[in-house]
Amino acid sequence: MKIFENIINHKISNITGDELLKYGKQFQIIITKQQANKIAGYLRGQQVNIFNDSERSRLVKEIAKVAGPETARAVNKLFIQFTKA
Repeated sequence: MKIFENIINHKISNITGDELLKYGKQFQIIITKQQANKIAGYLRGQQVNIFNDSERSRLVKEIAKVAGPETARAVNKLFIQFTKA
């Protein structure tokens, strides 16, 4: 299970704005290109473990500052789906 967690966390820390837009469409999360680029810029290089509730919560709060609370809630639901897989 640890390998799975590492792969997901690595992907999150290296995601691009375009990838975020693609995932947004796939999971019906409304996000603009500008928001996607800001979020990706924040995530790039961050060592965030979305499997840790406090780290995920901090990350979602930062996303809310950039993309708004609705988008942050949708992203949090997506993160939770990833952690339960």
